[in-house]
Order: sequence, then C-alpha cells, then structure tokens
Amino acid sequence: MVVEKKTDEKKENVQKTQSTTCDETTPCRCESERNEQAGRIIRNHMLTSMGVGLLPLPVVDLVAITGVQLNMLRRLSNTYEVPFTEHKVKNILTSLVGGGAVIPIGEALISLVKTIPLVGPAIGAVTMPITAGAVTYAVGKVFLQHFASGGTFLTFDPEKVRDYYAQMFEEGKEVAAKAKASVSAAP
Repeated sequence: MVVEKKTDEKKENVQKTQSTTCDETTPCRCESERNEQAGRIIRNHMLTSMGVGLLPLPVVDLVAITGVQLNMLRRLSNTYEVPFTEHKVKNILTSLVGGGAVIPIGEALISLVKTIPLVGPAIGAVTMPITAGAVTYAVGKVFLQHFASGGTFLTFDPEKVRDYYAQMFEEGKEVAAKAKASVSAAP
C-alpha cells in the first residue's frame, strides 16, 4: 500500500511537470511549445525594436536595439536550453548583423539622418522602425532555426546562415510594415 501511494505521487508529480506551460523564463518541454514560445519572443522583440527605432537620438537607438536583440537571444536560448554568455553572443551578433554590411550601414545612416534639422527626425521616424524590426526579426529567425536543429552559440557559423539571414530580413521588412500599419490603423 505504501508502494502504491508513492507510485501515485510520482505519477502526479510527472503529470504536473509535463502540464506546466513554458514562458519566457521557463524552458519548454515539447517542440511545438518551444516553436510557439520562440515565435512570441521574436515578435515581441521585433515590436520593441520598432519602438526603440523611434528614439530621436542618433546612435543611442542603435545601442538600444542591440540590447533588445541580446535580450531576445537570451530568452530564445533559455527556451531551447542553450547556455548564454553575453560576451560570446555580442561577438556573434556583431558578426551576423555586421557581416551583411549593407543592412547595418543602412541602419546606421538612417540613425544619423535624425541629426538633419527639421526633416531628419521625420525621415528617421518613417524608416528606422521598419529597419530595426526587420533586423531583429531576421536575427530571431536565424537563431530559432539554429537552436531548433540542436545548435548552440558555440556551433554557430554566421557565414553559413548569411543567405537565410538576408531572406529573413526581407520577410522581416514585410512583417514589420504590417505591424506598423496595424498600429497606425488602430483607433
């Protein structure tokens, strides 16, 4: 009878553990939960990057967007139970985003356009949120694919994902534009 009671308690504990849903601080247990959670993390951070892109201060916006992307990668790595080391991840992020030269140079130029009196802030407010959202979306999608296939930060090779990153950047521009339009259309 004591053995049966302990067995029942173990079953209950296993069921409680398995039924626990994941959030941004709890690793997910099944692949569909992980993918769903990762999608939410990417979307939320894309939207945050878009908001940060509205900052009127040139260069400060770029630093803040990088911070948002680092936080996104921290949460994605937690979801996929991949160890996160900020120094290593900063280098990887710089290599991934900076290696695509055209995108970061364009992002920096858009940020610097904000310094032009009168028209600069308006141009930056129109273009920077979409670019910031698209870059963040692309970074998130690249790491989602990498982590879902069992990769870690140590096995990540930016050169191998360069084409996929560019493809996700283009997709990210569309997703960010739709998000911006839905916010603009809201009453």
